[in-house]
Amino acid sequence: MGIGMRELIIILLVVLLVFGAKKLRTIGTDLGAAVKGFKKSMGDGDAEESLGQIKHQGADAEFPEVAASKARTEQTSADRNSNGNS
Repeated sequence: MGIGMRELIIILLVVLLVFGAKKLRTIGTDLGAAVKGFKKSMGDGDAEESLGQIKHQGADAEFPEVAASKARTEQTSADRNSNGNS
C-alpha cells in the first residue's frame, strides 16, 4: 500500500513539468543549505550547552536580588548576635 516506483516517477515528472528544471535545482539547493544550516546550529547549541554545564556543574545560579537579601539577612543575624552577647 506504499508508493511504488511507477507512482514516484509520475510524481517527479509532474513536479518537473510544474516547476521546471532550473527552478527545481534552485529549490533543491536552497533546501539542502537550510538543512545544513539547521544541523550546524543544532550542533553549536549542543556544544555550548555542554560547555556551560561543565563550567557551572557545581555552582547554583544566584540572582542579584537574592544575594543582596541573603547578605542583609546574614548582617541582621550577626547584629542580633553581637547585641545579645554584650
